[in-house]
Amino acid sequence: MDQNAPPAEAARLNSQGMLALRAQSFAEAERLFLAATQYDKGAGALWRNVATARRAQGNDAGELLALDLAIDADRRDFMAWLRKAELHQRRQEDADAVAAWQGVLQLASQAADLPPEITSALQNGQAFVDLAMSRIAQAVESGVAAIQAKMDETEQRRSAAFVDVAMGRRRIYHNQTEGLYYPFLPADEFFDRRHFDWMPQIEAATADIREELEALLADPGEALRPYVRMEKGLPDNVWSRLDQSLDWGACFLWEYGNPNIPVLERCPKTAAALAALPSAHIPGRSPSAFFSLLKPRTKIPPHTGVTNTRAIVHLPLIVPDGCGFRVGGETRAWREGEAFAFDDTIEHEAWNDSDELRAVLIFDVWNPHLTLAEQELIIQYFAAADSTGLNPAR
Repeated sequence: MDQNAPPAEAARLNSQGMLALRAQSFAEAERLFLAATQYDKGAGALWRNVATARRAQGNDAGELLALDLAIDADRRDFMAWLRKAELHQRRQEDADAVAAWQGVLQLASQAADLPPEITSALQNGQAFVDLAMSRIAQAVESGVAAIQAKMDETEQRRSAAFVDVAMGRRRIYHNQTEGLYYPFLPADEFFDRRHFDWMPQIEAATADIREELEALLADPGEALRPYVRMEKGLPDNVWSRLDQSLDWGACFLWEYGNPNIPVLERCPKTAAALAALPSAHIPGRSPSAFFSLLKPRTKIPPHTGVTNTRAIVHLPLIVPDGCGFRVGGETRAWREGEAFAFDDTIEHEAWNDSDELRAVLIFDVWNPHLTLAEQELIIQYFAAADSTGLNPAR
């Protein structure tokens, strides 16, 4: 074979091979396609044609070899990957089929305007992968259940996340602070209750706190204001819809370390419950505590907070059906009277899909992973920095 023949010879042989294929002369078609590859060994389309001729002859091993050569020529050869996935699935080589289909689906996610026959094939492939992953998940979950049953709260939460990540069912979120970041603290989405031995006490005050909130809302005056108040001139962003809107309203008891005396006086039982907490008292920064009021059909967009030195606590007071809260990869429903704590520097969002008001008492305490010495250091850091009159950081 003349290796210096023009590329036109490969095209001529390929054309003859297509005629033989249509005439169902599959062995001849294979011979012509292979001859064409001698003039253009890097042409993935030629190797796909070889695969087609071999498939028609029931030569699965030869088809797979040709498809692999097409993929070697171009790792993003979508059709070669698709046909390889279908081949492994047809041969019931499930592990290889799952791997190939995952490659196909990844490539398809970057494509647009796929023809109907390809879309149908992808739907079949996705269903195959979903079924296979479900089988793997059932086997894994059954295999680890006895071990997880002996684990404590922290181990169960982390091991469940590990399995979800390994199965591709969960994304890992990292801290994104808008202000002060304290290095090397665990990036917990929700903190374990064992860190907060005082939670049962504030939960026991739920009815009193809710009663004071309802009285406050009957005549809120200036206590109720929009939570989102953007500075004038800022461009539109995810907060624009809630800007200056009582769709997400707040009644502050404490705000950046400053007490809101009129509200505290109207809510003495709530004030007493908050005073008993191990809050961080840093002038101009913490604590903050407020009633968060989310009107019906309102969504708080995904966002992150200021510093990971604190934990944010929610005490749900009024929670109709249809409300939810997500931190990172975990979504929870509020339950009236059941408090929980989370790290708000991990992306979180909230929604009220009901036709009624949702109300939660929100306040901050120290991040439970900080030692007492570290808490003292943070307080002293701000005191020293603020003494210069030059420190804008919160």
